[in-house]
Amino acid sequence: MNKWKLLPSMAVKGVVQNKTVYFPYLAVGAFSAFTYFIFSSILYNEDLIRELPRAAYAWMLLSIGRGLLGIILIPFLYYANSFLVKRRSREFGLYSILGLEKRHIGILLFLETIMIYMIVTASGILLGSALSKLFFLLLLHVSHLPLNVEFVFTWKAFKDTLLFFVAVYLINLCFGLIQIRKSRPVELLSGSKKGEKQPKGIFFYGISGAVVLILGYKISISSELNSMIFTDFFLAVFLVVIGTYLLFTSGSIMLLRILKENKKIYYQSKNFVTISGMLYRMKKNAASLANICIFSTMVIITLICTITLYCGLDGITHHDYPYDIRADYGTGSLIKEDVEKQVSRLEEKYGIKGLRVDVFDFRRFSCSKDENNFAPKLPDGDFEDTYGVYFLTLEDYNRIENESKTLNDGEVLFLATGEDFGYDSVSFMGSQMRVAEEIKELFPFPKAGRSDFGAEFVFIVKDKAALDDCVEAFARENGVTEIEEFLAEVSQQVGIVLEGEDELKRDFADELFIWLKGQEGYTSCLDGLAQRAELESMYGGLLFIGIIFGTVFFTCLLLIMYYKQISEGYEDKGSFDIMQKVGMSDREIKGTIHRQTLLVFLLPLAGAISHTCAGMFMVNNLMAALGLFDNLLMAMGMIFVSLLFVFVYGISYVITARTYYRIVRQVI
Repeated sequence: MNKWKLLPSMAVKGVVQNKTVYFPYLAVGAFSAFTYFIFSSILYNEDLIRELPRAAYAWMLLSIGRGLLGIILIPFLYYANSFLVKRRSREFGLYSILGLEKRHIGILLFLETIMIYMIVTASGILLGSALSKLFFLLLLHVSHLPLNVEFVFTWKAFKDTLLFFVAVYLINLCFGLIQIRKSRPVELLSGSKKGEKQPKGIFFYGISGAVVLILGYKISISSELNSMIFTDFFLAVFLVVIGTYLLFTSGSIMLLRILKENKKIYYQSKNFVTISGMLYRMKKNAASLANICIFSTMVIITLICTITLYCGLDGITHHDYPYDIRADYGTGSLIKEDVEKQVSRLEEKYGIKGLRVDVFDFRRFSCSKDENNFAPKLPDGDFEDTYGVYFLTLEDYNRIENESKTLNDGEVLFLATGEDFGYDSVSFMGSQMRVAEEIKELFPFPKAGRSDFGAEFVFIVKDKAALDDCVEAFARENGVTEIEEFLAEVSQQVGIVLEGEDELKRDFADELFIWLKGQEGYTSCLDGLAQRAELESMYGGLLFIGIIFGTVFFTCLLLIMYYKQISEGYEDKGSFDIMQKVGMSDREIKGTIHRQTLLVFLLPLAGAISHTCAGMFMVNNLMAALGLFDNLLMAMGMIFVSLLFVFVYGISYVITARTYYRIVRQVI
């Protein structure tokens, strides 16, 4: 019979007969196609883009997310495919001896790749089509968007998924063809049992890895919330990843060599197979351990950010917009009683309550700051060198906070929205004042508890005369000539907080804004209700991506660990069979499996926990950049996620050890 006619049936038979190794590969591929299709479907849904506030930003996040997903999936699928090629090299060697040429084997691989591609893409796209709307509704829910936005299936998502996986499996096919072309039949017969070469320069790589990792930790621990935070983040991640690979590649091998040199340990039956087996494939093991460590860290950090962002979303939005309704005026002519009358009228009309009605005068200046000295803004100063400084009178402060504090001449109450000020005196434009008390809260100026991008400072002065003295000092130091006119430029702010149903609050605010905009001196307004809704939508998009990526990372992690142990189980099956024939009991085999899988699982877990602890300093600053300043919430989130991860990680360990044991106990 013609060899060419046999190839299609041989391709099908090859996949079916090797189903125990192909099933994980097909499952991995189908899951990858599913996640990629989900991202593409949402990305190309035009209704989503039109409805999301800051749609360009949301679209950019989804685009970046899909790109990162592709970057993750390509090496992930390549890793899985490399095992298949090596696993079947003995079979291909037999084909060569029986008369098949390399071109025939190449066609066989090509046909198998087409079959795998069709199964993977069909399964992934069908599952994605069934669940795309569910994930779309999840995005709408976490973004606080109307759930009646229609989800439309797009052929672009279908096309992109097919093309992406064409590229992925083409890369894998090329790898297989290159391996077949470079090999001789004898090499193919022994290829599945060929060990990895021991790398050179272990000591150098070990020291380099430790130095690079410590440097990455140092950048994270010493990071501050400033304009360099994102640059520092990517630099720290890069260094930690490189350091992890170097340390696992060198450190694990050094440890195994030390154990091998110790004859008392190495020549015990319970240790011999474990140590020799790990040394046999040390390069692959080291890289796999590093991959597991890095993926574990990604899972933990992603889940921490996602959970804390969800739990702290209300605090973030109210930190940025404390008032539901705010209006600013260029003159101080608005009377508080008039505002209260309008609020009372609307309370009766809509049946909701105004919890706060604040009307106060203030002055705001942009200044430079050096310790406790505030001076004119630097001519070439950037954002980080310029601070917003507010002045309020004690009368307004007592009314806003319902206090009865008093001040002497030359004294101020002082508030820093970032870190505590910490000085007993303060200088403003050369005028010295004693800080009678550093207050911790003032409603319109929520305290972050640490330095942030928009750090502001509030002076509470004794009376209007003291306020004018400070304004005059600012005018003098900044070259203002028309002092009297400058003194008369008093700003005024109206701030209102409502309690009630969201729809009624919306109607209340819309009607009150009409009245506020008609008052003398009106300059601007800020709709806190709308701004919070916009922030919730934007952060909801981030939350959705975090959920998807957390799921993807965690699934990839579990599959990498599971697939790694399955592949090594098949590679170790012959060795354990020999050990059993020479008298090794089932109990000893189980003990060896337990120690080997324990090493594979615990080293990456320890590394991931270490990376997480060091990285939390920077994660705190990154979350603060989004407006989340709750350190307790971040700490609780880290503890909860870490414990949950260790629990699931342990379950995976038990399942993996059992699967590995079943494989190595099979009769060859």
